Parts: sequence; C-alpha cells; structure tokens
Amino acid sequence: MKSVKLSICTAMVCTLLTAVAFTRSTASKKQDDAAKGNGFAVLELFTSEGCSSCPPAEELLARIQKEAGNKPIYLLAYHVDYWDRLGWKDIFSNPQFSKRQYQYSQQLPAQVYTPQLVVNGSSEYIGSDERAVSNAIKAALNGASGVSLNITGQLQPGKLNLNYQVTGNTGKSQLLVAVVQKQAVSEVKRGENKGRTLSHVQIVRDLHVFNIKPGHQGAEQISLPAGFNKEEWECISMIQNPGTGAIEAATRVAI
Repeated sequence: MKSVKLSICTAMVCTLLTAVAFTRSTASKKQDDAAKGNGFAVLELFTSEGCSSCPPAEELLARIQKEAGNKPIYLLAYHVDYWDRLGWKDIFSNPQFSKRQYQYSQQLPAQVYTPQLVVNGSSEYIGSDERAVSNAIKAALNGASGVSLNITGQLQPGKLNLNYQVTGNTGKSQLLVAVVQKQAVSEVKRGENKGRTLSHVQIVRDLHVFNIKPGHQGAEQISLPAGFNKEEWECISMIQNPGTGAIEAATRVAI
C-alpha cells in the first residue's frame, strides 16, 4: 500500500515538473518570438498631381492604409515639385521632398521617377505594382531591428513638443519627424490629370530632421501647419542612417 502511494506521489511530482518546464519553455519561446517579431514597414511614395501614372499608386496606398490595422506599417506620400512646371502646380509639392528622392536615387541606387515607392529606405518599387509592394511589406514585417524608438508629443498652439528615447546602436543615424495630413481631395484643372478629382492619403506636409542627442534621448520642438488636429493629422517618426538611407526604426508620435 505504501509502495502504491509512493508511486502516485512520484507521478504527481513528475507531472508538476513537466508542467513547470513546459510553462517556462512556452514563455521563453514567446519572448524569443517577441524579440524577433519587431519588423516594420515604412512606405515612402513619391508622387505628383501632375503625373497621370500616380493616381493608381495613391489608390494602392489608400488600400494598404485601410487594411493595415494595428500592424507597424507607416505610410508617407511625398508630393515632388519637378512636375509643377509641366502644366499643373501640385499644392502639396515641396522641393525638400524632391531632394529626398534624389538622395535615395544615389543611395539605392535607382532612377528618379513617379510613382516611386521606397520601403524602409533600402529598396524601391513602382508605386502601383501591387504584388511587388505587398511582397516588400511582408518581407519588412518579417525582418528584425536592433533599434527601437519611443517618442511622445505635447500639443501647444502651432507647436508640438517632442520627447524621445532611442535604444540600440544608432551610430550617426538621425531622428526624422514627418507631419502628415491623413486625407485630402483636389480638383486638377490642367496637366496630365486635367479634369480629374484626385483623392490623397498620408500627405507629408513637412519633414523635420534632428541629430540624436548624447544619451540617445532628448527633447525637440516642431512647428505645425494651421488646422493641425489629432483626428485628421498625425506625426510619424523614424530613425534613419543618412549615409545609406536605411530606416532602422519607426513609430507614430503619441500625442
């Protein structure tokens, strides 16, 4: 009888140890998966209202925005200015954005054209090529990053006070903050898109660049466009290597 009780106790101890080991193993696996699963996708579309090939790319960007959900996918539409002299001036165009595209053309390297889509600063695609863009997003999300960024913002009249913290080896990388208007509609009266009403999403209205302060944390202040509000606008921040163009981390500014 004692032998039977001893066997039962032994079995119970073994079962308990197995359960503990399984729990630890599962927790460890979840931690490993979490460590590996920190991929993100920054999609930078170079576009123009004067380009007849651009609306399909912007429509694709809108679909990606709709389907992204809570995935770490960050969309930025830069309206370049070199189309402005060809019949229609894009009200969202900015020479700063054209300069950014030309810089990418040297870093990737690649030609300069619209609609061009750059993913994580390291690869480029025709902005309307849905299959190629979808595959690029999947690859980016499955990647891993050794850098993380946390950034918050406090609204003031016409200003946004930023506080940020960066972890990981950033070298000479910089902090970028894009001020983004989520939606807009334009009636184009001249140029290649004459007579069309164009819908835009994720329009970059300004792009601020800062050197990362010693200690990988600091505070900055940016100016905001008239009419900025948390419902119709957002700020997207990135850590980018200015030499290679590679984007090492990205997140939305928590306002």
